[in-house]
Amino acid sequence: MARMVQCAKLNEELEGLDFVPFPNELGQRIYDNISKQAWQMWINYSVMVINEYRLNLATTEGQEVYDRHLEEFFFGEGAEMPPGYRPPQTK
Repeated sequence: MARMVQCAKLNEELEGLDFVPFPNELGQRIYDNISKQAWQMWINYSVMVINEYRLNLATTEGQEVYDRHLEEFFFGEGAEMPPGYRPPQTK
C-alpha cells in the first residue's frame, strides 16, 4: 500500500515520496509533507530555476539559491519566476 501524505503544496491527501530527497531537515520535511505529484512539479520547475539563474549547484551560493526556491515552492507563498523569464515558445 502506498504511503499517503497531506500534501502541503496541493492541499490534498496524495501518495507520498518513496525516499527522503535530501539528507537534512528540509529533506525530511519534504518527505513528510509533499506528494509525488508535487515533487514532479518541483523537478520541472527546478530545471527552469537552475537554467535561468545559471546556478552551479557545486557552490554554496548556488545551493543556497536552489534551496530558497525549493522551500518557497513547497512551503511559502509560491515560487516567483526569475526576472526577465520568458516561457519557451510552443510550436
